[in-house]
Amino acid sequence: MKIAILGTRGIPNHHGGFEQFAEFFSVFLVNQGHQVYVYNSTLHPYKESNYNGVNLIYCKDYEDKIGTAGQFFYDYNCIINARKHDFDIILQLGYTSSSVWHKFMPKKPIIITNMDGLEWKRSKYNKYVRRFLKYAEKLAVHSSDYLISDSIGIQEYLFKTYNKESEYIAYGADCFLSPNEKILDLYKVEREQYNILIARFEPENNLETILDGASKAKNKVKFLVIGKHDVNSFGEYLKDKYKADDHIKFLGGIYDIEHLNNLRYFSNLYFHGHSVGGTNPSLLEAMASNSLIVANDNIFNKAILETDAFYFENSEQVSEYIDTLHKLEYSSLSKNLNKKIENTYSWDIINNQYLEFFKKVMTKKNQLD
Repeated sequence: MKIAILGTRGIPNHHGGFEQFAEFFSVFLVNQGHQVYVYNSTLHPYKESNYNGVNLIYCKDYEDKIGTAGQFFYDYNCIINARKHDFDIILQLGYTSSSVWHKFMPKKPIIITNMDGLEWKRSKYNKYVRRFLKYAEKLAVHSSDYLISDSIGIQEYLFKTYNKESEYIAYGADCFLSPNEKILDLYKVEREQYNILIARFEPENNLETILDGASKAKNKVKFLVIGKHDVNSFGEYLKDKYKADDHIKFLGGIYDIEHLNNLRYFSNLYFHGHSVGGTNPSLLEAMASNSLIVANDNIFNKAILETDAFYFENSEQVSEYIDTLHKLEYSSLSKNLNKKIENTYSWDIINNQYLEFFKKVMTKKNQLD
């Protein structure tokens, strides 16, 4: 098959979840004998035309000059370029800045869209942006040949809202098997003597609820907050609010995956506050890193963690968990989550699920032609 992947800033991954998936999946497809093209932004630091056998197509990206609006032009440029190729399948990762251009999509390929999370519910957007994102979601649903949901919650939402079936394929992760306790020295913490959260500084990630709980807890064990807190006013607000809490440490963004995995692995409690979206990559990475997880109580998190985690709705519950839970007493939960990664969410399993779905839709198309 000749397959194109659109909707990311490109590979190798220098940004986030979809980029990580695009990298792993595209290389996997090449190793399975398929011809694969990934669209890359001209702003991407990697400038070669090939990455581990994957063909890279660079399209003009103006995000550095005009901000978020540049993403729309980048996606438009990718879609126009796709018309020059004879792809069998185009996999779109997300829709927020691409579905408005759906009429320019080439007609021959099968269009498969991963619907990501419920972007229009994110509180960082004003009502006009949310209204547009809801419209963009509707366009993506009706203009795609097939939809992929990365969580059961998203799958149920799409069927209930649009009466549209979607294929459930989760995000992936691989178990972290090489812990190195010496890395903790760099962050001045000791094994299981600190709690942690890793998140973007957005209100729907419940950072304030979690940190209120950490502030009020009797146990003043170190609490590491990882994420770029200097990119918006909310981050600055939180940093100022908890400046008197010496045990709450804002570390900023950390992108060394070995450091992140070790910080997760050796933490006491890992807090996951995400409340919007599908299968969150950082949640799977925490599961893969032997974490004892305390998660926001919502359908997306519960669908993945089930009974192998603790859940919070308010800061009082967060405080109680900090004061009473210790990882060593609940090692069975961490082991269960590790097994889920190994048996359900490993990259090998996820990549094969995507490939089998591609084969199925291609067979269906060939039978109809």
